[in-house]
Amino acid sequence: MKKALVLLVAPLMAFALELGSIPLHVSLEGDNGGYLDGSAWSSEMLRDKVHILFYVDPDEKETNSAFSDALKAKKFNRANFASVAIVNMAATWLPDFAIASKLKKKQKEFPHTIYVKDLNKVLVNKWKIADDSSDVLLFDKKGKLIFKHEGKLSQEQIDAVIALIEERIS
Repeated sequence: MKKALVLLVAPLMAFALELGSIPLHVSLEGDNGGYLDGSAWSSEMLRDKVHILFYVDPDEKETNSAFSDALKAKKFNRANFASVAIVNMAATWLPDFAIASKLKKKQKEFPHTIYVKDLNKVLVNKWKIADDSSDVLLFDKKGKLIFKHEGKLSQEQIDAVIALIEERIS
C-alpha cells in the first residue's frame, strides 16, 4: 500500500519548481492565453539570456513595483537580460478585456518586458507556484531556476536578486 501511495504522489511533486532545475515545459496558447497579440508563449524561451519572470495576480500588480523600478533603473543590456510578466488572469474578478487594455499600456511603459496572459492558471497548476500572489522567478541562461519568491520582496532581497542578475549576465 505504501508503495502505491508513493507512486501516486511522486509524479505530482515533479511539477513543482525546484531551485537549480529547469522547469517542466509550459505553453500558453489558445484558450489558455499567450502573448498580448494572441500568439503562443512557451517556457522554452527562458534560455540564452538571464530572465526575470513575474507571475502576477492583477490585484497584486503593485506588490513588487519597487523591484520593477530597481530593474528599470539598472538598464541591463537586453542582449543578456530579459523580463517577462505573466498575468494570472483567472485570479481576479476584473474582466479580461479590462486587464488586456491595461497590459497594452504597460507594454508601452515597459517596452522591453514581454507580457503574457495566463487565462486558466496554467503555471499555478503545472509549476505549483503561488496563486493570487506576486511571484518572482529568476532563470539563468540555461533556463535553470536560480531564485524564487512569493509575495513582496524586501530591500535586501531586491539587492540580492540584482546582484544575482549582474553576476549571471557577465
